[in-house]
Amino acid sequence: MPVVSSSGITGTHNEAKVKAPGVVTGRYGTLGEVFYIADDFWPLNTALYVEDFKGSDPRFISYFLKQVLGGTSSDKAAVPGVNRNELHARPVLLPDLALQIKIADILSAYDDLIENNHRRIQLLEQSARLLYKEWFVRLRFPGHERMKIKNGVPEGWEKKHLGEIAPLRYGKALKEDDRVSGTFPVYGSSGIVGTHHKALVAGPAIIIGRKGNVGSVFMSNDDCYPIDTVYFIEMPTHPIYLYYALLHTSFISTDVAVPGLNRDFAHSRKILVPNSKIINLFEDFLSPLHKEIYVLKKHSHTLAQARDFLLPRLMNGEIIKV
Repeated sequence: MPVVSSSGITGTHNEAKVKAPGVVTGRYGTLGEVFYIADDFWPLNTALYVEDFKGSDPRFISYFLKQVLGGTSSDKAAVPGVNRNELHARPVLLPDLALQIKIADILSAYDDLIENNHRRIQLLEQSARLLYKEWFVRLRFPGHERMKIKNGVPEGWEKKHLGEIAPLRYGKALKEDDRVSGTFPVYGSSGIVGTHHKALVAGPAIIIGRKGNVGSVFMSNDDCYPIDTVYFIEMPTHPIYLYYALLHTSFISTDVAVPGLNRDFAHSRKILVPNSKIINLFEDFLSPLHKEIYVLKKHSHTLAQARDFLLPRLMNGEIIKV
C-alpha cells in the first residue's frame, strides 16, 4: 500500500489506513501540493487527507484543492505547517456533480498522459541501470571474456577519486521569491523545484544533493540553475556514464554531527573508470534511450503547463459555465 507524505508517495506499507479514492495535501513540510490517490493508502502525520467527499467527485476535488491551496504558506514561524481549522473555514463555490465530472475528465486526460509518460520513463531508466550494472558491476561488458582482471578491475581500467575526475561546484542561492519563471529548470536536492529566466550552468550537467536529500543524483540535458542545496558538475566528458556511476556511489557520511554532504568526503568516493572504448560504447548504447527520456519529459512538462493553464479557468467558469 502506498505511504503518502506532504511530498507525495514516499514508500509502501503492508496495510492501509484509508480506503481509496483519497486526496492528500501537506500539513508540514511541502505545502500547497495536492495528490489524488487511486489505491488504499497510509497517510503520514505530515499530511492532511480527504476520504469523505460529501457527495462530490473525488478526482474533481483533487483539482479543486490544487486551485484553492495553491500558494499556501505556513502560519507558524517556529514549526512550519498549515492550520486545518483555517482551511475548513474558507468559503468556496462548487459546481454541481455533473459539471464536476466534466471538469475532472478534461484535466485528468492531461494527467493520464503525463502518468503514461512517467511509466515509460521509468522503464527506460530501469533498462539503463540494468545495463550499467551488467557492464560495470558484474563486469560482463563486451569483450570481458578476453580481459584480464588485476586488483579487482579489468586490465586498463582503474578506480579514481571523484575529485580527480569531476570536482564538485557549489550551487548558488536563489530564493523562490527571487525566481522569474522561465525556460531553465531550477534544481534542488529533490530535483526540479521550479524555473528561472536565467541559467547558472550549461548542460549537460549533473546535480548532487548537498542538503536535504543528501546524495541524490540528477542529470539535466538543458542549461539549468542548481541552487545552494546541491553541488553540480558542468559538462562532464562522459555525462551518461558518470551519471549512472554516481547513482551507484554511496554518499552517506558517518559524520552525523554535521548534516549534509561534505565536499571533501564526496570527492573521496572512488569511481570506476573503464577504458575509453568501453565508455564510448556505453554512451553510444544509451544516447538514443536518453534522448527518448528527454523528449518524454519535455512532453510531460508541456502537458502540465496546459493543464495548469486550464485549471483556474475551468474552476472559475471561464471555459465551462459553472
